Amino acid sequence: MKAIVYERYGSPDVLELRDVDKPCVTGDGVLVRIRAASTNPYDWHFMRAKPLFTRAMFGWFRPKDQRLGADLAGEVEAVGKDVTRFRLGDAVFGEGAGAFAEYACVPERWLARKPSNLSFEQAAAVPMAAGTALQGLRDSGKIKAGQKVLVLGASGGVGTFAVQIAKALRAEVTGVCSTKNVEMVRKIGADHVVDYTREDFTRGDVRYDLMLDTIGNRSLRACRRVLAPKAVYVFIGGRMSHLAASMIAGPFVSQDVKAVVAKRSSADLEFLSGLIEAGKVTPVIDRTYKLSEVRNAIGYLEEGHARGKIVITV
Repeated sequence: MKAIVYERYGSPDVLELRDVDKPCVTGDGVLVRIRAASTNPYDWHFMRAKPLFTRAMFGWFRPKDQRLGADLAGEVEAVGKDVTRFRLGDAVFGEGAGAFAEYACVPERWLARKPSNLSFEQAAAVPMAAGTALQGLRDSGKIKAGQKVLVLGASGGVGTFAVQIAKALRAEVTGVCSTKNVEMVRKIGADHVVDYTREDFTRGDVRYDLMLDTIGNRSLRACRRVLAPKAVYVFIGGRMSHLAASMIAGPFVSQDVKAVVAKRSSADLEFLSGLIEAGKVTPVIDRTYKLSEVRNAIGYLEEGHARGKIVITV
């Protein structure tokens, strides 16, 4: 089968499309014939082994696992003896290791049935980004109906899902984005949109109950100006130095400061599938690339200007 492989850390140039062995099915594994995958910052962190300390997990001098990609959608081709939820031919989506490939063997607990109203390309855009947004809002943020929620980076992969999920959970949502994305963020459901090129959201008069920060380019001190006294600040993306500073400051401020590392969950995928089939959440896809073009897809992702998700067709 064809798969993207990398033998050393570096720029997207280290990625190569090669013939590799098809994965073997394990006891709780599901062999998925991949129809589409999608990119995440997670992928380039593995590719570049950054931050540097991650090499302790990935491999000090070269990657232990030479396959890349997590989000996928496709059809079940085989199941292990312990699998009970899926049968051959089922359309599924979820997360697995080495998703930039024609096949992947994925633990049953990381998959769910594909939403009936989504294409494979749309479904592949959902798992990591939407799961991160959901866990950030619901589990870390303890979102409640009627709360004022601010989403920083509302036009990105996590941000576009966060806006829609927060609205589905009956919050009043404000999205922060650049000029070119204002109409898109409004279209996906934001009640208010702040164009950061024209307005400093940290100087506004509104006080928010929950802030979901997917960017990490403003200090906690600046963000606290627009947070209610008992608000929750949830950090998802950005520089490690920003995360460290936020976590150090956390115990000394009245607001609750939390960082999210999303966990794979079939229950969350099923919850998201319900929102999607009810028409409350729709993936936003910026660009689509072929499997042979993953270098270009990761390069575009690293530029940091993607509107929603970048999808790989297989």
